[in-house]
Amino acid sequence: MSLNNEQIERYSRQILLPQVGGNGQEKLLTARVLVIGAGGLGSPVASYLAGAGVGTLGIVDSDEVELSNLHRQMIYSSDDIGKKKAVAAQNRLQRVNPDVKVVPYVLRLSSENIMEVIKEYDIVVDGSDNFPTRYLVNDACVLTKKTLIFGAFFRYEGQAMVIKPGEGPCLRCMFPSPPPPGLIPSCQEAGVLGALAGVIGLIQATETLKLILGIGVPQVGKLILFDALEMDLIKVNVGRDENCPVCSEKPTIKGLVDYEEFCGLKSSILPTS
Repeated sequence: MSLNNEQIERYSRQILLPQVGGNGQEKLLTARVLVIGAGGLGSPVASYLAGAGVGTLGIVDSDEVELSNLHRQMIYSSDDIGKKKAVAAQNRLQRVNPDVKVVPYVLRLSSENIMEVIKEYDIVVDGSDNFPTRYLVNDACVLTKKTLIFGAFFRYEGQAMVIKPGEGPCLRCMFPSPPPPGLIPSCQEAGVLGALAGVIGLIQATETLKLILGIGVPQVGKLILFDALEMDLIKVNVGRDENCPVCSEKPTIKGLVDYEEFCGLKSSILPTS
């Protein structure tokens, strides 16, 4: 493909970068990224990927916009309250950049539908805030060898990592199984600094763009830990677990499992951060 005059102007500051140029911009315009969750993490991820010109963005979320979302989910306005997040996000992103095709998925991911959803995409970004979804997404990406950009936050602390099956550890290498129900409170119970969600989401967006462009050092096997109160950002090396139940040479998990019962959850809603 070749860039038209409007695209050259729109992405001019990005095209000027020596490691991007016109060829890099064309890579972005043909890339396909799936964002799971359109909440505190998914909002900045989707916004900046759309701004950068990622050609196709899938947005998965079955929830509706609530007033309590607006302090950290900047993709929405008060007028969006009560609307489905995936649809409201689609409307906003396509107004920001009509180059981008935004595909909303108003559904709750499960073992029955996740493979059908992720098969169309090159990279998956996990912006969910619940363990059943995180583990389901991790397992599906490992089984299909899809690159996954992991992110999470809690109160004043956040973390992110690139999961590239076959090249580095997966979520289960760090945490083999989901925690028991009630052990870790949600942001509804514990609270969260709104700006922290933006910091972690932008780390995820940056790693996604680097992978598409083939530049820099993707943070595979590097768990990024951010403490907003101390303004500390450190990286921890994480190795592959040779006994990992899903990504080892001899995995014990060879298919998908729905973790809601395991985690003691029965909600039909995919909650987002």
